[in-house]
Amino acid sequence: MKQRIVLALGGNALQKNGEATAEAQKKVAVEVGEAIAELADKYEIIVAHGNGPQVGNILIHEESASTEKAPAMPLETAVAMSQGQIGYWLTQAINNAFVKKGKNKKVATVVSQVVVSRDDPAFKNPSKPIGQFYDAKTAKTLAKQNGWTVKEDAGRGWRRVVPSPKPIDIVEKKSIIELVKEGVIVIAAGGGGIPVVRTKVLKRLKGIDAVIDKDYAAEKLAELVKADIFVSVTAVPNVYINFGTPEQKALDQLTAKEANHLKKYGYFKAGSMLPKVEAATKFAEAGGTGIITDIDHLKDALKGKAGTIVTR
Repeated sequence: MKQRIVLALGGNALQKNGEATAEAQKKVAVEVGEAIAELADKYEIIVAHGNGPQVGNILIHEESASTEKAPAMPLETAVAMSQGQIGYWLTQAINNAFVKKGKNKKVATVVSQVVVSRDDPAFKNPSKPIGQFYDAKTAKTLAKQNGWTVKEDAGRGWRRVVPSPKPIDIVEKKSIIELVKEGVIVIAAGGGGIPVVRTKVLKRLKGIDAVIDKDYAAEKLAELVKADIFVSVTAVPNVYINFGTPEQKALDQLTAKEANHLKKYGYFKAGSMLPKVEAATKFAEAGGTGIITDIDHLKDALKGKAGTIVTR
C-alpha cells in the first residue's frame, strides 16, 4: 500500500523574491506541481499551503476599494478567497505536470473550514499582523471605526493584528479521506483553513476573524486523515541551530524529545522555524514521521536521505 503524506507548503514559497503577480506565482506553482507529480506513484498525497502574502494582498485590495455599496469582505472570507486562488494555481500546475508525463491523475481543491475554540487564549491576545501598513494616526482611527486591534510592526509602521488560535478539527476531513481513497491528490486546509467556531447551543458553524498557522493546521489534518508522514516544505533544506552565525549547524535526525529540548532553550524563532518544528514534533509524538525540508530535497527527504527528520 502507498504511504499517505501531507505536504505543508509555505505561502512565501509561491512568492519568490516578493513577486506578487499572478503570473509570477503561477510559474513557481509549476515547479511545485512537477515535484508533486514525481511522488504520485509512491504516495497518497494531500497538499496544504500557507497564504500569508496572498491573503494580505487580498485584504489590501478589499480595504482600498471598499464602498458602502461594495464593502470589504471579512478576514475569514478573504482566507476562503485565497484558498480558491492558490488551489486553482496548484491544481492546474499538478494537472499539467501529469499531462506532460502522459498520465491521467485526478486533482481537487477542497475549501476547508478549520474549527477553533472560542475560548482559545489567542482571542485575548491578538498577535498575527495582516494587511497593509499605516501611520499611527490612521491605524488608530481605523481601529476605532472597525473594532480592530493594531500594533506597531518592527519599525515599519502600524498594522492590524488578529488572533492565531490552534486548530482542533477540520470540518471536511471525511470528504478529504474519501477523495484520497479514490486516488485523488487533494489540496486542503489552505492558509491554515477558514477559521470557524461552533455555536454553543446548536453547534452550528460560524466564521470568525482569525488566522490559523498553516503548519499547525496541516499537522492536525495529517493526524485526522491518518497520514504516515507530515512534511513542512520551507525555504531551506534543513532545520539549523545558530542559524546565520559561524556556529550554524544543520540538523538531520531528531527524536521528539531532542526537538523539544532544543525548543525549550530557544533555538527556534516564533515567526520562523518554531511552528514547523512544533508541528513535526507533535506528529512524531503521535507515531508518524515529521520532516522539514525544501522542495528541491523533498524526494530525498522522503527516502530518509535529506532534510530534518523527526521521529518518536
